Amino acid sequence: MKYLIESPQVEYEPGSNEQVLRNKLGIKTQEDINEAEAVLLLKLYEKVFNQVGRTELSFQHICDWHRQWLGPLYEWAGRLRSVNMSKGGFPFAAASNLPQLVTQFEKDFLTNFNQISLLDERALVSFLARSHVEFILIHPFREGNGRISRLLMDVMCSEANRGPLDYSLFERHKEFYFKSIQAGVNADYVHLEKLIRDTLLES
Repeated sequence: MKYLIESPQVEYEPGSNEQVLRNKLGIKTQEDINEAEAVLLLKLYEKVFNQVGRTELSFQHICDWHRQWLGPLYEWAGRLRSVNMSKGGFPFAAASNLPQLVTQFEKDFLTNFNQISLLDERALVSFLARSHVEFILIHPFREGNGRISRLLMDVMCSEANRGPLDYSLFERHKEFYFKSIQAGVNADYVHLEKLIRDTLLES
């Protein structure tokens, strides 16, 4: 991941050889920070899926998830990123555009949350693909966008009575997945639709 401008969100933990972001626990190795994030993510999943009677979903809910997950580690958890970011030379949305983009994302996808259970298979796959691509292209947070995007898709799938997904296909076909995200810049969601359709069949 490449950071295109300087920001407090790019500070590294002293003694980590610029491998680990500055964190509240003083963790200095990538292995230890990965483990800490994984443990906290499991706790977040337990909390989210133990909630009953969810009738709405807003972007504030997603920010709350991010803060509950990474708040024990990072001061900026739950807040929109302030740095421009790219991966493999592919730029995500400019940080200055994030407020308007997340507002549009909420309007396009989250306000329809209570209608997801009414979608047929084809419409559900299309909805999941479009929302997932757009979330990744927005890349709202400093860290953890991929994992939060999967949690979001799991919540949506659960609302559609399909349960959390098995993302093995995503992991086995990372290059195809990333190219599917890139295709979404031109509103081409066909490739990710295929990956999601196959994942639903395996889950």
